[in-house]
Amino acid sequence: MSDKKYDVIIIGGGPAGLAAGIYAARAGLKSLLIEGGMIGGKMIEAWQLENYPGFPDGVNGFDLGQLMHQQATKFGLETLNAAVSAVELRGEEKVVLAADGQYGAEAIIITGGSERVKLEVPGEKEFTGKGVSYCSTCDAPLFKGKPVAVIGGGNVAITEALHLAGFASKVTVIHRRNQLRATKVVQDKAFAEPKIDFIWDTVIDAVEGADFVERLKLCNVKTDETSYLEVSGLFVSIGLRPNTGYLKDIVSLDGIGQVIVNSKMETSTPGIFAAGDIRADSIRQVIAAAGDGAVAAVSAHQFLNE
Repeated sequence: MSDKKYDVIIIGGGPAGLAAGIYAARAGLKSLLIEGGMIGGKMIEAWQLENYPGFPDGVNGFDLGQLMHQQATKFGLETLNAAVSAVELRGEEKVVLAADGQYGAEAIIITGGSERVKLEVPGEKEFTGKGVSYCSTCDAPLFKGKPVAVIGGGNVAITEALHLAGFASKVTVIHRRNQLRATKVVQDKAFAEPKIDFIWDTVIDAVEGADFVERLKLCNVKTDETSYLEVSGLFVSIGLRPNTGYLKDIVSLDGIGQVIVNSKMETSTPGIFAAGDIRADSIRQVIAAAGDGAVAAVSAHQFLNE
């Protein structure tokens, strides 16, 4: 049996989870949000969100996460900082196994998101939010008139480069191979964009600077030659890894591990919902994740009433 029981348990404290918490708690459901890291999820990495409604001058991602959390707890949402290791189905009860115990509920909303695959090179972590970014939609305007680099060669990376070209003075795409993986139509647009240059057969060995990113240390994978590229920003786009390893036997996942849901955020398992970046076909924007969370909470409430 679980140590403590709730109506709804929300796994993940990003915008989807926080919005779900607001709606669930405000509806009078006994609700618990479990987050293994910082409240706010990936949006806390954004120095300024300029496209979230209600903040004409922009809002710091960390601050927005704190405001959402404050709003949710005002309605009675409980929060727990703990890593989730598993979800188990025990009859009608869904049990979440966390680091400090087992928590049961009739409904679960999974909002754990997807993690950007990191370069894992010196300086990347230190300069995240200080020139290193994982989202051009979020941060491109911060680099207006400045040189930036994009690491990656797929559709997402090249689309990011095209978006950045509307703001930056120059965009350098760095790719470890000698040709892109993006579709031809996306490649053609990038090759035709005068602001975009390419460095082939190259990886990043380090991100360097003082208070903000100033240069990248590069290595040619064919010649081992070291070089440096002066930039004000680095956009990392080498893939996404959904946080769903513990869910593969619980709900249906797509080919890359994202949770498959319908328009009500229902998964293949009754009483389990998913919202935000962790679900298939998410556009991975804060406002969309918050909307998903609201839908999931309303659907969970309906499920409990049935």
